[in-house]
Amino acid sequence: MRDVNVTDGIVPLGEFKARAAQILRDLGDNDEPLVITQNGRPAAVVLSPAAFEGLRDRQRLLEGVARGIADANAGRVVDDKRVRAWLESWGTDAELDPPR
Repeated sequence: MRDVNVTDGIVPLGEFKARAAQILRDLGDNDEPLVITQNGRPAAVVLSPAAFEGLRDRQRLLEGVARGIADANAGRVVDDKRVRAWLESWGTDAELDPPR
């Protein structure tokens, strides 16, 4: 999702009400956010379902990275050799327990 296009990405509430069906159809054709204004001030942002899912996916990724960094900073890490040995044992008769 890119930054809002000032000429196309901002719609007054009155215009949104009058053209809601068309605006929502157009919104589905791209992943651009649409800012709805009320009394000249931003009041809401409307996203297509695909853009919203992309935003949620990015948020989950960033939260996972933050958890990983916090674990590393707290010393909650596993030696890569132990992880590699565990992965290489998958599906064998000598499959190892996950390293801790």
